Amino acid sequence: MTAPRTLFDRIWQSHVVVDRGDGYHLLYVDRHLMHDGSGPGFAQLRERGLRVRRPELALATPDHYTSTAARTLDAIPDPQHRGHVEQMRENTREAGIERFFFIDDARQGIAHVVSPEQGLTQPGITLVCGDSHTATHGALGALAFGIGASEVTHVMATQCLWQRKPRAMRISVDGALGEGVGAKDVVLAIIARIGAAGGVGHVIEYAGSTIRGLSIEGRLTVCNMSIEAGARAGMVAPDDTTYAYLHGRPLAPSGADWERALARWRALPTDADAAFDREVSLDATRIEPMLTWGTSPEDAIAITDRVPEPSTAPDATKREAMRLSLEYMGLVPGTPMTEVAVDRVFIGSCTNSRIEDLRSAAAVVRGRKAVVPAWVVPGSGLVKRQAEAEGLHQVFREAGLEWREPGCSMCVGMNGDTGLPGQRIASTSNRNFMGRQGRGVRTHLLSPAMAAAAAVTGRFTDVRRLAAQGA
Repeated sequence: MTAPRTLFDRIWQSHVVVDRGDGYHLLYVDRHLMHDGSGPGFAQLRERGLRVRRPELALATPDHYTSTAARTLDAIPDPQHRGHVEQMRENTREAGIERFFFIDDARQGIAHVVSPEQGLTQPGITLVCGDSHTATHGALGALAFGIGASEVTHVMATQCLWQRKPRAMRISVDGALGEGVGAKDVVLAIIARIGAAGGVGHVIEYAGSTIRGLSIEGRLTVCNMSIEAGARAGMVAPDDTTYAYLHGRPLAPSGADWERALARWRALPTDADAAFDREVSLDATRIEPMLTWGTSPEDAIAITDRVPEPSTAPDATKREAMRLSLEYMGLVPGTPMTEVAVDRVFIGSCTNSRIEDLRSAAAVVRGRKAVVPAWVVPGSGLVKRQAEAEGLHQVFREAGLEWREPGCSMCVGMNGDTGLPGQRIASTSNRNFMGRQGRGVRTHLLSPAMAAAAAVTGRFTDVRRLAAQGA
């Protein structure tokens, strides 16, 4: 009788090409996403006289260096970055990669938004990209993880990758989410609970009634931030929500292939009696709208809380870390988070730039006016097109928020989209490290609805209170 298996085990075992016997396996890679930082991989292939082995399994789109002010090369401020984006055309043409969405293509956008919306991300596959937030794609039941520069070259040349098998963790979230609480709040609560190193050496499977109740967009947000808990990847078992999302997408199976794919996908979820190396449970009814106060994603608290006091830390090392974080962030212990003013707002990134995210932000700002500069950056040209068809861009513009072009934008701060030293930014992105959004910038992570609330009040605000007040 076959031993009970997890979703992770099933995918891993079905992709092992070589078991070296020391914990390392050579895995077959089903999909490879490339962006404007993939140039060194192509250069390495040229130097070694090699070609991309399976160009039909790749998708390439510029996102990190592109300008969100305009969809042109001239709008990219840095000449070197502009060259990286321009070089993608030659690299992909030479490699025979047909799925290349340049900045003049409506499908261009953030790779982790584009691949799911195209249907390239599917249950049961392995997917890699030279970007740490590749875990995003686990929301559709894929095993997806980021890889380094040398690994990018290896996958290009061989379509395989050596990996040590991680352990398995299950995080179960059960119960109904309260008003104003969404997927971003859930994942911030998870990271606050287990810590930024809580998932190190593991692949996390997110489970429970709360996770099953999330849309695919919500699941993408949760899996996206798995890396912020130190995990190798994050996954959600495929279900009817997954299949409904994928059906009819350009690169998803169709016709008889769709029925065969469904049969495979339905056999993937974790067996009821499968064992995990670690289990964590959260009560969703206790989660409130969340935001970060420090310089790590684990520094997350509820909007109803106060800036924490370092003296409450469990040891001297943590106390000193908290002290330094608070010094950088310019916060005083004991201050209610609702009394902290913000200078700018950023709504976007591979965490929160999909149509559901934009709808939630628009619902908050509708009929109100922004009192601080705020940007809304859709995750792809197709998200932008849909938002405009729904009139969301007009809602944002009428409220005084700037409607931008697709791209990573202010999440990564390497494309000209940065804050100024000392500015406090309410951001829907995934990292709040020192200098992440520009030198000396103070970043607070929160949901699109909470970011929108900050835009129209000029401070961190409990979005539930705005909802109660009405427009």
